[in-house]
Amino acid sequence: MFKALLVDKAEDGTVSQTIEEIGEDRLPEGDVTVAVAYSTLNYKDGLCVNATGGLVRNFPHVPGIDFAGTVEDSSDPRYKPGDKVVLTGWRVGEAHWGGYAQKARVKADWLVPLPPGLSMKQAMAVGTAGFTSMLAVMALEDHGLRPENGPVLVTGAAGGVGSVATAILANRGYEVAGVTGRADQADYLKDLGASTIIPRAELAEPSGKPLERETWAGCVDAVGGAMLSKVLTQMKYGSSVAAVGLAGGAAMTGATVVPFLLRGVNLLGIDSVMQPFENRQRAWQRIVEDLPMAKLEAMVRPATLSELPKLGRDILKGQVKGRVVVDVNA
Repeated sequence: MFKALLVDKAEDGTVSQTIEEIGEDRLPEGDVTVAVAYSTLNYKDGLCVNATGGLVRNFPHVPGIDFAGTVEDSSDPRYKPGDKVVLTGWRVGEAHWGGYAQKARVKADWLVPLPPGLSMKQAMAVGTAGFTSMLAVMALEDHGLRPENGPVLVTGAAGGVGSVATAILANRGYEVAGVTGRADQADYLKDLGASTIIPRAELAEPSGKPLERETWAGCVDAVGGAMLSKVLTQMKYGSSVAAVGLAGGAAMTGATVVPFLLRGVNLLGIDSVMQPFENRQRAWQRIVEDLPMAKLEAMVRPATLSELPKLGRDILKGQVKGRVVVDVNA
């Protein structure tokens, strides 16, 4: 028996979240059984814990799109009992039972060995949010971004993706401008390495102009919507925006193709769910090299399974700062 957070949805739409002791026979099919040590909290987790957004179709369900743990049993030769592993993506925690439990069973293809130099707790402080941040930085640099090109904008900077992106970029020598709607987060962002704090209101609405002054050499955008439309008009010639989220909406209100045609701006879509194994390994290794662990620790808010229903509601309201690390055994 093991402990798990079970989300259920009644026929009348009522959602319940309970901590229950369940047997291994209820785990889904898979190649590898993992004793989970830590999970984390992402925006998607908030949707799954609250059974909103249509991500979860079958109930009861165990959410948790990330986990780190130790292999207990494996029918795949790539993993053996005792191996430390990390999982992010592959719709685990959405279509497949996830990491908000003391045990998980998944396909071997979905796992990545825990990289040397990173603990399981640190890996979940990174989680999908930090993994996505690293993918965004890699994509920007693959498209020519260098510190000497000028300042890099990070929208939604106090959130999970934005916090890690800010710390990575600053550690690599970039001048970082962080956008936040929470004035009380200015000191937090400066501690992570942001040199400039921009109030969200300054970028919240498109100006109506197809182009504005060239300002940003790159951007990690976790907001989307009208803010992304505004940011595109301020990008430097030949620069790139890595789009990682849509907290501000999916519709790019006020956007035109002019920044792409007249300034050669690149809009790079960042997917963390279906990344090939080789790129996952590359990203995790870059995290070990480029993310200052002291900065990572400063982002962490510890949590237990019992706190997840409230935290799931809070993250959907934009009220969670940094990274939540869930000790599933506490």
